[in-house]
Amino acid sequence: MSNPDAPESLYAAREPIFPRRVTGWFRNFKWVLMILMLGIYYLVPWIRWDRGPQLPDQAVLVDLANRRFFFFWIEIWPHEFYFIAGLLIMAGLGLFLFTSALGRVWCGYACPQTVWTDLYILVERWVEGDRNARLRLHRQKKLDFRKARLRVTKWALWLLIGLATGGAWVFYFADAPTLLVDLVTGNAHPVAYTTVLVMTGTTFFFGGFAREQICIYACPWPRIQAAMMDEDTLTIGYREWRGEPRGKHRKGANAAELGDCIDCMACVNVCPMGIDIRDGQQMECITCGLCIDACDDMMEKIGKPRGLIDYMALSDEANERSGNSVKPVMQHIMRPRTILYTGLWALVGVGLLFALFIRSSIDVTVAPVRNPTYVTLSDGSIRNTYDVRIRNMNGEDRPFQIGLTGDPAFRIMLEGEDADLVTVGADELKLQRVYIVAPRASEPAGAERTGVRIWIEDTQTGDRAFKDTIFNGRANQ
Repeated sequence: MSNPDAPESLYAAREPIFPRRVTGWFRNFKWVLMILMLGIYYLVPWIRWDRGPQLPDQAVLVDLANRRFFFFWIEIWPHEFYFIAGLLIMAGLGLFLFTSALGRVWCGYACPQTVWTDLYILVERWVEGDRNARLRLHRQKKLDFRKARLRVTKWALWLLIGLATGGAWVFYFADAPTLLVDLVTGNAHPVAYTTVLVMTGTTFFFGGFAREQICIYACPWPRIQAAMMDEDTLTIGYREWRGEPRGKHRKGANAAELGDCIDCMACVNVCPMGIDIRDGQQMECITCGLCIDACDDMMEKIGKPRGLIDYMALSDEANERSGNSVKPVMQHIMRPRTILYTGLWALVGVGLLFALFIRSSIDVTVAPVRNPTYVTLSDGSIRNTYDVRIRNMNGEDRPFQIGLTGDPAFRIMLEGEDADLVTVGADELKLQRVYIVAPRASEPAGAERTGVRIWIEDTQTGDRAFKDTIFNGRANQ
């Protein structure tokens, strides 16, 4: 017996949600997106891309060992991390744009949690049946052979999906065919097995058991979205002025006073979040549109117009109530906030494309050797030493010429090289020690600092790169 004096608990036990199967435009659109996104995730690591004999032939590869990222014909080096930063900025701006225009469409259609949860619910429906059958099985207290068989079958399929998810993830970080063989034969690195196990476990738990709990409690976006939305944002809502008062009985004395809603609960039964959209805007709603499909199907059956539940803007409510025309959809989408987000998104994208097309295949860094700062040679000339690092971002060995601009009296020498040419291997970084020598001055060497520029030129393509540095210890002549 419960104690009436005990403090009320702040936590409520989770009520499992068993969404009913529904058909319609939004459900079909979600199926298409799910197949497309899962296909991309699972299949992309297996796409081959010929980059030459000295480079990996995987189209998309995060090569952590060599600190490079390959994306088809694009190769990103560590010093070009600004490309990754730019893509992340574009992703954030895109999320702001879509949320401002259409609410939580990312959450409802493209979020990995939504996609894998949809897949797990589909498997659950295949094994255990639709909503009513799953509810009966859940409420069955006795664990008989049938219930155990269905549970084990469902969990086994969930684990296989989780295993495939974890396996696909690690394939992005190593050659997929080679790693697959190593994983099966037990020769893969322990990090690979650990990653697969972690991904398998999280996918199994998040998609199979946590589901809407992740969206409500773990994800910060439901709490941020309010700042992105306003009264012109198109989001899913219930036309209360048309549906109320709701009622099931349509042949009674007061049937003419009832609204279009027959309180069939179809919109609630198909909702993966378990909410009632008729209660108004709620943080839990992911705007997936399944309630629209369920309601439209019911309206057709009872001979009422579709759209009792629909994508709509709060600013249109007054006009709809009075029967006046509402704003066209594009006027809701194209407004100052969304135009600003679109402009910023496009600006970052154009900037990244411009940087991608103008980037050089040569990267050079110059570091003066400070101990000693300079050396006075036997003939009185002054010599400075520099460590020059040349990165050849081409798929073949290239000869590079090292030159100097500044005082024409200065001359340059390469350690271990008879001429001013140095060969750098394909996709390699080479350290070359360089000496710059100033002729003997008319006065003893002082502490004067002279600016010089070291040039690197690809003798095959003519591409050039340079770094400015300082020559120390030359006196006035």
